[in-house]
Amino acid sequence: MAVPFNRPYLTGHEAQYLEKALANRKLAGDGTFTKQCQAKLESLLGSGRAFLTTSCTDALEAAALLCDVGPGDEVIVPSYTFVSSANAFALRGANIRFVDSLPDHPNLDHSKVEELITERTRVIVAVHYAGVACEMDSLCALADRHNLKIVEDAAQGIASSYRGKSLGTIGDLGAFSYHETKNVIAGEGGSLHVNDLRLVEQAEIVREKGTNRSAFFRGDVDKYGWVAVGSSFLPSELTAAFLLAQLENIDRIQRRRLHLWNAYDAGLAALAKRGDVQLPTIPNYASNNAHMYFLVCDSLDTRTRLIARLRERGFGAVFHYQSLHASRYFKDKHDGRPLPNADRYTDCLVRLPMFYELEDADVERICDTVRGFFGGARV
Repeated sequence: MAVPFNRPYLTGHEAQYLEKALANRKLAGDGTFTKQCQAKLESLLGSGRAFLTTSCTDALEAAALLCDVGPGDEVIVPSYTFVSSANAFALRGANIRFVDSLPDHPNLDHSKVEELITERTRVIVAVHYAGVACEMDSLCALADRHNLKIVEDAAQGIASSYRGKSLGTIGDLGAFSYHETKNVIAGEGGSLHVNDLRLVEQAEIVREKGTNRSAFFRGDVDKYGWVAVGSSFLPSELTAAFLLAQLENIDRIQRRRLHLWNAYDAGLAALAKRGDVQLPTIPNYASNNAHMYFLVCDSLDTRTRLIARLRERGFGAVFHYQSLHASRYFKDKHDGRPLPNADRYTDCLVRLPMFYELEDADVERICDTVRGFFGGARV
């Protein structure tokens, strides 16, 4: 593929920091690089406590433990999302209630959430698709009214905000991903952001296998033992060393990604105006971190043919999530409500190549191919 969908970007300091981590001979989690990353994240996000994890999936599973979700509890999750958003809570025995997406954006439709709340509801999972914020005021009001917790799945949401407040810091807990497809990366990796400070001590225990080991190393207790249910969520110092190099360069990374995103948006605007495709919308309450550029076709057939055309030209365009309510695992558990927007994005959404080293000329050639497919003018 001449232009892949993604190419992991190296800032130039990763190898240096990895060598330093090796020289330190401290390779397990919670060493110097872990602490530096957590401090960077807390500074970047502006509030709350950050805990590095091995993945965003692990951060979500830790969040489910911290929310004390158990068998018979209900958790509201958008259907159009990655499986981890739901699976983290299903692992605790929760019943998942799926909510549809918005007509003009894959984010959950906040106006459809309250009708799903019952006396068994415990958590709303707000997935910020493509790094664009859900309408959090409505969700927070619902959570307050019904005594629910909000977990922000901000896997794609680093360096993005809602009404000026960083994603991942608005709900009780937030989860981030540093997978190689994200804006800043560690190969694999994630972080749990704790905004309800009453949960900080428990978060330390949960990510340390259910032990109070962190308190022991601080000298708060004279020995450590098993005090709660938890798991092994700590990444190694090697993961943290790599991530630190990325976090130190996040401003530069973001400038380039925003430039590329805006170039796509300008290059395809005429097609959207003509009604050939739906392009991303950024609500006035949300910022844009340029995590992803996508377009929505009018049908599965159109989407399939467009992806084939782009691949013929050497461009790695891909589709995205499959509606979880219609998945092989869950379809017999779903309550039968139609979720037409989630299904439409499943069939019709196309993601275009987006990575730091993507050339401006490549963006123009991709736009030219898309315009040509729809019979638009070539330039």
